[in-house]
Amino acid sequence: MGDINGFMKHRRAVPQGRPVNERLKDYREVFIPLPSETVQVQGARCMDCGVPTCHNGCPLGNLIPDWNDLAFRGQWQKAIDQLHRTNNFPEFTGHVCPAPCEPACIEGINLDPVSIKAIELKIIEYAWEKGWIRPEPPKIRTGKKIAVIGSGPSGLAAAQQLNRAGHSVTVFEKDDRIGGLLTYGIPHFKLEKHLVKRRVAQMMQEGVIFRAGVHAGAAITGEQLRREFDVIVLACGAQQPRDLPVEGRSLKGIHFAMEFLPQQNRRCEGDEVGPGISISAKDKNVVVIGGGDTGSDCVGTSLRQGAASVVSLEVLPKPPVERLPSNPWPQWPQILRTSSSHEEGGERRYGVLTKKFTGESGEVRQLHGMQIKWEKDASGRMKMVELPGTEFVLQTELVLLAMGFLGPVKTGLVEQLGVKLDARGNIAADADKMTSVPGVFTAGDATRGQSLVVWAISEGRKAAQCVDRYLMSKTLLTSVL
Repeated sequence: MGDINGFMKHRRAVPQGRPVNERLKDYREVFIPLPSETVQVQGARCMDCGVPTCHNGCPLGNLIPDWNDLAFRGQWQKAIDQLHRTNNFPEFTGHVCPAPCEPACIEGINLDPVSIKAIELKIIEYAWEKGWIRPEPPKIRTGKKIAVIGSGPSGLAAAQQLNRAGHSVTVFEKDDRIGGLLTYGIPHFKLEKHLVKRRVAQMMQEGVIFRAGVHAGAAITGEQLRREFDVIVLACGAQQPRDLPVEGRSLKGIHFAMEFLPQQNRRCEGDEVGPGISISAKDKNVVVIGGGDTGSDCVGTSLRQGAASVVSLEVLPKPPVERLPSNPWPQWPQILRTSSSHEEGGERRYGVLTKKFTGESGEVRQLHGMQIKWEKDASGRMKMVELPGTEFVLQTELVLLAMGFLGPVKTGLVEQLGVKLDARGNIAADADKMTSVPGVFTAGDATRGQSLVVWAISEGRKAAQCVDRYLMSKTLLTSVL
């Protein structure tokens, strides 16, 4: 703890967004990084608590007070060494993680918490700038072969850890580029793709084999994978979208968010999207159904494409501005949040139920909805109650469904391998991340359900540790310290 009075002397500082009228003209990163000097001052605000609850908030168990203090002292190389002990990809979490560590910070009880996320991002970017991040190939190979299915944050973390343990790792990705949702789910204005590409390049130099455009379960079957590899790690994500089975759903112009967002990411990478399948918000009245991160990404992308209007609908009630007594520190605060995309425009409505869609010539033109409220039933469970007289109609030419995901796609590889599913439809696994099929492990959203990038990396590291122990009877790999 370099400055025992730092938390009293300095106020919290976080990266600020570029002007809205500027950033809506491009797809570049929204936020401007803090200067190193500002970050060092922010590091001084960390109190080095006896029981640092930020650790509890972070699924990775990051050594937050340690690298906060090292950043304060300007010892950046030691800081990145500490950061990499628990997190393979701090630049991913530094950009897109909602930072559950921050509301768990002890200063957050009655002050503004430490700017942990901004410090993390500065450490990793400073390290890349200085050339401190180099390939770390293993000195000895074990002769064991591992297939990792999926190249999102969970698959990448598992692959890097297992490769560094000396195993031969092949990552299969069904899309034409590596990165999973990092590449085709998260917009460029939240995570520029050169950040993903430089990590993939590092891993390739370390010896990881990437096979993009190979759909495991189709181009290569589960049986073939079992024959060729000693272990399979399913990190295929939760890509089954939640649908909205109401009247008029089959009208043209109603799409899942993950049909819409990847197309724009492809355009940003220089790809052409064919006119027959292209989805664009330009000059259209857009309705986004779902108020989470994916819905927010649809808002920001639609505005950049030149939408005439954007309305976001959320079935849940509007969250409170401040914590309720039933949601105390250090729990994740269930409060109203305004994303950078929501700052840029559009309207947000809460407590809305979509009843049906109508249109003309097979194209959607209206959304019919009504207000609802939530009440407890006799068993104490919350149920929605429709409010008569609150019916409304929205004019729309593009509806984007961003209502979450229902676990991994069940057909194809999951079905071929015969792994069991849990009650929620996710891949079931034991405490060692192994599925019901010996030698087949799982990690990330595929087993956890739709979650955060920080959880995905944590799950990938845990799976790698378990796989290494399974193959070698012991392991030096760590997951959460």
